[in-house]
Amino acid sequence: MSASTGQGPSALSYVLREDPELAEAIAPARRRRAIEECTATEIHIPVGRGAGQAGTALHGGIGALVLDGLLIRRVGIGGRFGAELLGEGDLLRPWQQEWDSPMLPLETGWLVVEPARLAVLDHEFVQRFARYPELAPAFVARAMQRARNLAVNMAIVHQARVDVRVRMLLWHLAGRWGRVRTEGTVLPLRLTHALLADLVAARRPTVTSAISELSRRGLLRSSGDEWVLFGDPPRELLDVNGGVEAEASEPPYLASTS
Repeated sequence: MSASTGQGPSALSYVLREDPELAEAIAPARRRRAIEECTATEIHIPVGRGAGQAGTALHGGIGALVLDGLLIRRVGIGGRFGAELLGEGDLLRPWQQEWDSPMLPLETGWLVVEPARLAVLDHEFVQRFARYPELAPAFVARAMQRARNLAVNMAIVHQARVDVRVRMLLWHLAGRWGRVRTEGTVLPLRLTHALLADLVAARRPTVTSAISELSRRGLLRSSGDEWVLFGDPPRELLDVNGGVEAEASEPPYLASTS
């Protein structure tokens, strides 16, 4: 992705130039003008906790679009957490209050794993966006894709063995961020054992043992800054992805009513 002009919280982002996939929703005859008009405030967030600081500048509108970086959204009950990994192209609303049941008090938070650039799609952006209604389905598709990724994550954490969960998760992430090289599939993400523990709903020591076992079996290698996955994706992950895609494409009138 090309960098936006300017630095700091007042930087300007040309959203459709940053994210060409969104621009493709606009007919070629109107695309150049749309690219120039659909601008948004850009916010830079350093590594650490506090992605919610995006909300200190602007609220409302569609939300925030991740242009670069890696973030983790954590939700927990009683000190046990689940997590969702978010990156380039994802939509989020870190300033929005979480739904919280009085019977299930939730602990929530954001962690920036790699420095993040966010385009804040506020009310002013929505006014410019309204001139190009073709963009609406593209943004809805992004939200739905995030939901489907989360459904895959839920299926992964229901696997009985933690080593299977870890391997499935890394291959799932490789489908989005991985690069195929001669040595194997490289996943260039700096994920600690503690973060992986949240992502696979397990204890950190258990995850460390699972990674050691997978390394011993020659299925993966970690250098700290990247993971190298060897062989083919696990069959369990292919089955999960196939099920999610089939459910997404099944017309509602074919669903069972029993």
